[in-house]
Amino acid sequence: MTATGALRVVEREARVYRRLWRGNVFSTFVAPSLYLGAMGLGLGGLIASNNTDVDGLSYLQFVAPGLMAATALQLAAADSMWPVMAGTKWIRFYHGIVAAPLGPTDVYLGHLGWLIVRLTMGGAAFLIVAALLGALASPLAILALPATVLTGLAFAAPLTAFAATQETDARFALVMRFLVMPMFLFSGTFFPISQLPSWLQVAAWVSPLWHGVALCRAATTGSWPDGGAFGALAHLVILLAFIGAGAFWGTRTFSHRLVS
Repeated sequence: MTATGALRVVEREARVYRRLWRGNVFSTFVAPSLYLGAMGLGLGGLIASNNTDVDGLSYLQFVAPGLMAATALQLAAADSMWPVMAGTKWIRFYHGIVAAPLGPTDVYLGHLGWLIVRLTMGGAAFLIVAALLGALASPLAILALPATVLTGLAFAAPLTAFAATQETDARFALVMRFLVMPMFLFSGTFFPISQLPSWLQVAAWVSPLWHGVALCRAATTGSWPDGGAFGALAHLVILLAFIGAGAFWGTRTFSHRLVS
């Protein structure tokens, strides 16, 4: 395993993306901007007409960082399942990669490396649109970009490991329906989780998305999350723990799938 090996896989993904990027423009760039406009300006305008704010923020300022993190969740989930199935089962191009002087760990880390590139591009585009719409309350909003990337990786690392264990994509739809969608709706993206019943609040606390939303919102508003600096550190550590645990699992599932 070498960093050069993983970068070779990233290069391969970038070359493929150069031919396919047009098919990803809507889901990566246009759809999140439409969501922000509809929820932040449409619903936000309705809330503002009633002289109501959300935790001291306009609804546009409140929802923008949540949507930024949630978009990373959806992108990471989609790119961590079906493309991995293509590489291990349908087209088996991962097997071709490990037939060269690269190993399964290079393939796994290279896949995550390319996701970092994708998440960075999508997050940067979202930040630009949010700034144009007046959704950013602080120049520290740029720090929401690494927080968004970490949020996506916190899902991608374990989901990529999981995808390598599957023989069909039958369970992927279940992951999207019963894991990704509930997180999207109930992890503080659209409203504070304090509005939820206590048992759902606990479920939100163990969701990586809630921790990512908290960090993104702290950056775009220029304020500490609940718990101050310690709270921010706790959110960061939890996201890194998801990434580390996923990487530990992923290097093993890829080795088993591509070599054993």
